[in-house]
Amino acid sequence: MDSYRPEHLKSTFYIDSDHPEIVAFVKKHIGGASTNKEKAVNLYYAVRDGFRYNPYNLRMKPEEVTASHLLTVGDGHCIDKAIFLAACARAAGIPSRLEFADVKNHISSEKFVEMLKSDIFAMHGITQLFIDGKWVKCTPAFNKELCLLFDVEPLEFDGESNSMFHEFDKKHNKFMEYVAQHGVFDDFPREYFVAVMVLNYPHIFNYDTLRKLLVDEQKPISEKV
Repeated sequence: MDSYRPEHLKSTFYIDSDHPEIVAFVKKHIGGASTNKEKAVNLYYAVRDGFRYNPYNLRMKPEEVTASHLLTVGDGHCIDKAIFLAACARAAGIPSRLEFADVKNHISSEKFVEMLKSDIFAMHGITQLFIDGKWVKCTPAFNKELCLLFDVEPLEFDGESNSMFHEFDKKHNKFMEYVAQHGVFDDFPREYFVAVMVLNYPHIFNYDTLRKLLVDEQKPISEKV
């Protein structure tokens, strides 16, 4: 059986689980939970609904994709929220890691598809938590209000079963389709993430952007980001 390693409990630059504000957030939201499963469920809902999903503000500088940065800005996309939940879990003593997949959103807004020039969303973030002897996947990306707006069921999480995007919406129309896997990572693979963005969305991210982000961090990101 796949187990966890010490790395899955360590604080890192990106999964900064020892950040005082993350520690305080965890303490507040685990409430009276005593088991890891109860703590994980409480933290999942706190992250899912406590931060509005915002796919338009794609942050890529190192300091902008740390878990603690989400507390500063108050909203984020799936990767931001997955990293944050991973950090909260580690702060609560629950091993965590990250998984990334490409998804096709069949009901995405025309504005967003037009911006990407694609209906494939690369590097969708998923959090994996080690609970009761096994890894369980959960997806805290879409807050409840957003799901109601798009007429899809909010993703629930019981700490036992994988919580992944629904294939269909409430009207049985195609909703979300997983089309490719990038694998599982102990920490946020920022360099890999930036490279995937450049390859998938060259009209937004070009070679100069890649160089700025990975070679010369002091230069500003392209205004298109």
